[in-house]
Amino acid sequence: MLTRIIPVVLAGLVLLLPHQEASPTKTPYKSTGNEATLVGTVTVKGQTSKPLRIDMSADPICLTNGNLALTEFVIRNGDKLENVFIYFKSGEALRLLSFETPTAPVVLHRQNCRFSPRVLGVRVNQPLNIENNDLTYHNTHPMPKLNREWNKSQPPNSSLMEKFERAEFAIPIRCNQHPWEKAYAAVFDHPFFATSDGFGRYQIGSIPAGRYQVIAWHEKLGEQETEITLVPGEVRNLDFVFAGDAK
Repeated sequence: MLTRIIPVVLAGLVLLLPHQEASPTKTPYKSTGNEATLVGTVTVKGQTSKPLRIDMSADPICLTNGNLALTEFVIRNGDKLENVFIYFKSGEALRLLSFETPTAPVVLHRQNCRFSPRVLGVRVNQPLNIENNDLTYHNTHPMPKLNREWNKSQPPNSSLMEKFERAEFAIPIRCNQHPWEKAYAAVFDHPFFATSDGFGRYQIGSIPAGRYQVIAWHEKLGEQETEITLVPGEVRNLDFVFAGDAK
């Protein structure tokens, strides 16, 4: 953003005030039908911390339906790692283009006193629907740094709708009534992100050709960053390997 000095005359005095030029308007993106796709698998090499038992005795309803009451900091299937968030951090297309905001909501479920998914992505101003599918009261309390903080109670079998107005990564979401409940919401002004599934797989599609910085983030095992260049119509494989956090 450019800054220049504007002279202002006030009661015979000349004041020099800084003036900021407006940021250039982004161009709305139009699909060419020949975009690239990024796919890959996330694995973990080595031992990871074992789940810990959670004391849910304060709310016995949380223990119904065979809930194992174990922490979910690291979830793996063999060496395949779940809940890794892969996203595009920067790139020419992200700087110059704007992308239409979806009107369909992203859904954050509550089941057996857990958030699902644990890590999710949502667009700026896209509806976020938080469902309480339990027979107990919850409250939903995101704790952002750049967005508005809110804290709302949820009766059994209810839902609420909210939005985030600014891009912000990994906003913690908690339930003050059940302190073990936790999720993360990542808010973007573009659609290029995904979360690894139970087999460590992810896919990001409809990507304009170009060079990008790509991040893979895990709440306990850290993050990795790499640079890729995608060509039109390409299906590129990009795998990530995380080190364990236990000896």
